[in-house]
Amino acid sequence: MKNIKLTIEYDGRRYLGWQRLGNSEKTIQGKIETVLAQMTGEEIEIIGSGRTDAGTHARGQIANFKTESNLTSGEILSFLNRYLPNDIVIKDVEEVGERFHARYNAKGKQYSYYVWNDVIPTAFYRHHSFNVPQELDLLKMEKAIEKLLGTHDFIGFSALKKTKKSTVRTIKEIRLEKEGSMLHFTFIGDGFLHKMIRILTGTLLEIGMGKLEVDVIDEVLANKIRQGAGETVPASGLFLDQVFYS
Repeated sequence: MKNIKLTIEYDGRRYLGWQRLGNSEKTIQGKIETVLAQMTGEEIEIIGSGRTDAGTHARGQIANFKTESNLTSGEILSFLNRYLPNDIVIKDVEEVGERFHARYNAKGKQYSYYVWNDVIPTAFYRHHSFNVPQELDLLKMEKAIEKLLGTHDFIGFSALKKTKKSTVRTIKEIRLEKEGSMLHFTFIGDGFLHKMIRILTGTLLEIGMGKLEVDVIDEVLANKIRQGAGETVPASGLFLDQVFYS
């Protein structure tokens, strides 16, 4: 039995997210499993590093699966990219140790969120960014970013209700870069809660617009109430860039 690790890139526009649902044709996992089953003649289940929501994109999603197939990594790579739709691309195939688990072994992740900050919308990036026409105070946003760094209970910045699992996460870095009209947020941490990055981005944008004050970060971290944070920005601007392993 071989354990195969995949590095996957996808445009999430047409899909209901990563996780296989009843209609597997509408999920990334379902699409890949269907092709793997055709390739191996086996019933294959792939394990992703985590779920991405409907409409979210990935440059470096990681998954693994077990197979009895004797196909080489190169043959698997060629077959998948030949038969998968062109908005799902396998960037790398590697045989790994039997204990490797894409989700449980992940030590951290990097995400990007893109905002087109201009009164004139963009034709080219409209499916991969969120258009914000208002002028933004980037200095206030940077001050708010500083408050988010470190280890906190981020449940107030998530779509979770109540959970028995820990909602404490560590954000190691948030970068805000501007090139022309495009704002690029980079988030690096040990993990992120459901819709956490989209809510953090929405909160930072509302601080930049003057709708919220910088201190709202401290308030939501303290009271853990979702309603105090900003809006959830659309999935279209969100990319999973990289998953980190030890």
